[in-house]
Amino acid sequence: MAPRPVANRARRGAAAGRSTMARKSVPHSTRSPGRGGEQGRTPTRTPRGGKTTPRTPAMRGKQPAGSPARKRRAPNGIKALREIRMYQKSTDMLIAKLPFARVVKEIAQDFVSDYTHSGTPTGLRWQSSAILALQEASEAFLVHLFEDANLCALHAKRVTIMQRDIQLARRIRGQWGGLG
Repeated sequence: MAPRPVANRARRGAAAGRSTMARKSVPHSTRSPGRGGEQGRTPTRTPRGGKTTPRTPAMRGKQPAGSPARKRRAPNGIKALREIRMYQKSTDMLIAKLPFARVVKEIAQDFVSDYTHSGTPTGLRWQSSAILALQEASEAFLVHLFEDANLCALHAKRVTIMQRDIQLARRIRGQWGGLG
């Protein structure tokens, strides 16, 4: 970092009501690690708060010449509503097929009691349509559960679903509606 001109230092010191000559000596141990040659000094702010061009009422909303146009930021919640509409229109699966199939096969393996003559457990064989049917039913159950949990959250004057909303929705549904 290049040293600043002496005239600017004197002007800044006089403007702030302090002398540039009478500066307190700070012990080396309390100085903060510096960036460059000057340690322990805090960067000074520009008189306009860091802005390079003054903003007048006539300039509001206009870009300086030669600068790229800024993107407009969408209001909060617009992206979420757009995603909701997109997922409501589609009939695709929301959970990836292969990870779901692996989870189903892993859970089903716990219930297998058939063994071969060598003592190793036999694996179950699954039709793709059977796994697809399980996935359809699972997603329908979860979507309905989240809808009910959302109603519970709205009833509590919240927009965020919490664990207690899901627990309440399952409890209201009953033993078989909430599956246990």
